[in-house]
Amino acid sequence: MITIKEIAEIANVSPGTVDRVIHNRQGVSEKTAQKIRAILKEHDFKVNRIARSLAMKKKYAIAVLLPDHDEENQFWKTPLEGIQKAKEEVMSFGVDVKTFAFDQNRPKSYTDAFEQLLKTNPQGVVLVPTFKKETKKLTDTLLKKRIPFSFLNIALEGYGNLSFVGQDAFKSGQLAAKLMHLCVNPGDDILTIHSRRNLSNFSNISQRIEGFDHYFKTQSPTNINHHIEIDDFWDSKKVMDKIAPFLQSNTKVKGVFVPNSRVHIIAKHMDHFRENVPFLIGFDITEHNAKALSDDKITFLISQNPYQQGYRSISSLSKFLLNNTTPPTEILSSIEIITKENLYTEEPKQYAIFP
Repeated sequence: MITIKEIAEIANVSPGTVDRVIHNRQGVSEKTAQKIRAILKEHDFKVNRIARSLAMKKKYAIAVLLPDHDEENQFWKTPLEGIQKAKEEVMSFGVDVKTFAFDQNRPKSYTDAFEQLLKTNPQGVVLVPTFKKETKKLTDTLLKKRIPFSFLNIALEGYGNLSFVGQDAFKSGQLAAKLMHLCVNPGDDILTIHSRRNLSNFSNISQRIEGFDHYFKTQSPTNINHHIEIDDFWDSKKVMDKIAPFLQSNTKVKGVFVPNSRVHIIAKHMDHFRENVPFLIGFDITEHNAKALSDDKITFLISQNPYQQGYRSISSLSKFLLNNTTPPTEILSSIEIITKENLYTEEPKQYAIFP
């Protein structure tokens, strides 16, 4: 008997779209629905209603706690889209997904959102462990209540999480260094610009910096890597007061590495130094970064596939709740190099949660 996954492949849609047509739910265009119905009829597809009924007797709730996104912090929009896509697909199996957002610059917003999350009595939690001290209290609560939880995007050890879904930050830093090494000449200097240490998500940032530094120390010690720490990337005067004097007095610097998604801000402030410092490498395909890449103000972006991360955080936890399938300790997303030439050449990948 043909499966929903196989029908989805024939129709070139997601399994969730096929499931919506089978159960006459909204959210599918009439043209697509007619195409799927024709395939269902052609292959004499029959819903296994007994199995479906057994599956639906047990309901599960997954709660997700992640940073909010806005004009300044665009990154978290994409993992949320992956989460919402997975939510559509697991709904058919009796899994409900609720998301809770917090301000990633305010620890209290983080803990307050967690308290709201707990009130929904989830059977599983996906957590972006932004603030270390607060995360320890949150995860202790989840462990006490025997609620399984996974970390999304940020890897922390010793917290009792079921799994981590994200990128190998150290290796992504090494990749950035390898790209920079291809750009600069022997004897050229490099500048790493990063934010202050008490900002959220510093665990990922520090690992990227460590990977970057390790590569040059071991592979190309003639290229000296300098560091500048900026308190607030959004304060234009502070940014320029840090960058301009340094580049004016260090003319050997030919490349700049920014280990976060705000590389477009540095790109804007480097216009006056572009002739002497031609190479700039950063992370993530946000709207602002994509524009700067298209305008040749950024040389390379490294993508950590946030859509994939969001999707897989829900799919792996759903499989654990439904089938008792323990996920891998690490579910690593691919590390991709984005240039002006391959920007937006692919649609977000679709992943089938269940066959």
